[in-house]
Amino acid sequence: MVTIIFETHATSLDNERHLSSGHNDVALSELGIRLAKELGERYKSDHFDVIFCSDLQRAYKTAELAFDDLYQIIRDPRLRECDYGDFAQKPSSVVEPEKARRISEPFPNGESYEQTTERMHSFLADLLKNYDDKRVMIIGHRATLYGLEHWVKGVSIKDAIAAPWQWQPGWTYELERLPE
Repeated sequence: MVTIIFETHATSLDNERHLSSGHNDVALSELGIRLAKELGERYKSDHFDVIFCSDLQRAYKTAELAFDDLYQIIRDPRLRECDYGDFAQKPSSVVEPEKARRISEPFPNGESYEQTTERMHSFLADLLKNYDDKRVMIIGHRATLYGLEHWVKGVSIKDAIAAPWQWQPGWTYELERLPE
């Protein structure tokens, strides 16, 4: 079994402007830098075998600011946000209602949530193979969370997307096996 603590990346410049970044590699805001450091403080008495994060800077900078060289930090593109394609950097008020339509149909010039969830399946399969009996942190995005909810808790992609979004200080998952 792998124990996973999931955290979202800290606040980005696009978050503050209420824009949906997708694969746009946007920086953390000043608030985000402060929140990333607070993340490290929140877990200073905890232990992780490794920290995984998306290869987008809002995720890996969150990991680096929170944990510096305390743990190995591995960037993995499979943990990226959904590629919103033509919807990247559009207002969140435009993208959020579009998500339910993009479960199997990709965003124009982007990807679908079935595709992001398959990326997570690949990542989680490798995690089970290489980190059994370990405690890891994943710093990612909403699509990362949807994948965890789907593969670890059995929540449908549709229900994961439809669930009200509310930030919290970490989600814990226990990964024992993956459905095929």
